[in-house]
Amino acid sequence: MPVTVIPSKPVPAELSGTFRFIDIGVNLTDAVFHGIHHGKRKHEDDFEAVLDRSRLAGVRSMIITGGSLRESKTALSLAAQHGFFATVGCHPTRSKEFDEYPGGPEAYLQALDSLISANLHGKGRVVAIGECGLDYDRTHFAPEDVQRRHFRSQLFLAKKYKLPLFLHSRAAHKDFVNILRDEGFGEDGERKGVVHSFTGSVEEVVELMNMGFHISVNGCSLKTEQNLLAAKAIRPDKLLLETDAPWCSMTSTHASDTLLETLPASLKSKYFPSSTKLPSFMMGRPVKGRNEPSAIGGVAWVIHRLNEEVPFEKVTEKVYKNTIQLFGLEELQVA
Repeated sequence: MPVTVIPSKPVPAELSGTFRFIDIGVNLTDAVFHGIHHGKRKHEDDFEAVLDRSRLAGVRSMIITGGSLRESKTALSLAAQHGFFATVGCHPTRSKEFDEYPGGPEAYLQALDSLISANLHGKGRVVAIGECGLDYDRTHFAPEDVQRRHFRSQLFLAKKYKLPLFLHSRAAHKDFVNILRDEGFGEDGERKGVVHSFTGSVEEVVELMNMGFHISVNGCSLKTEQNLLAAKAIRPDKLLLETDAPWCSMTSTHASDTLLETLPASLKSKYFPSSTKLPSFMMGRPVKGRNEPSAIGGVAWVIHRLNEEVPFEKVTEKVYKNTIQLFGLEELQVA
């Protein structure tokens, strides 16, 4: 069933106000932010320019995703350097790293454990366990049984340190929720965690929220009409926002594009500044096709348009407060 949004009032050409964001899922460890694409240098390192654009867009902080032991170390280092935060964990598609690690799975888990314990406080700290979960769309990287085994082991870390989970689920909902319930994450409660980059159904949204989890959306969460229905079903108290940059760009082929077209010019220039293709790279401009944290405002705008009666600032402020509460980012209360 198509999603039809009928504006209750005209969208202003300009929109004033202070709109704050915390990007809860950004892959700043990716080499593309340093000009390296597919292992080859294609342009100058523009990492700092990416951060500058994010600040202009209202991004007050970010949570850098750790998708492996090595990546988690890099994420924590970047977080400390820039005053951000990080997650520590192993993505399901990299689950085989547990078995291939010197000393075996126990040693890999212990290395994650040690990394967490050494970075629990202050600037650049770990604020969630993950990215962990199940991905049955990409079992060529790691078989289902391997994914399930090492998903469970990381849930131990969340319980040990009482940290929220940063979760990934693709084509695996039944096993995903069954494992969470088996490990004591089945009832609503405090600081459960978030299922990030959500692309599931309305029914899955409802089940996960009833279990106590937050749901985070990005460009990939808004591709289809069914995606929009699921995004609209997220309760305000359970909603979080992210970009998953450099991935999950919002494009003209997505169902969200009609809603994004109503973005006032005053915000579009901040969230989606003019970009250039790789061969014509210009320092200070985004690279076309490489998502950036500044685009989080576009994600928020689509959620606002799906819930037309809710002002844009009310959407952004509620999400900002949700993020602070879930991840314990009290220092950002006055940011």
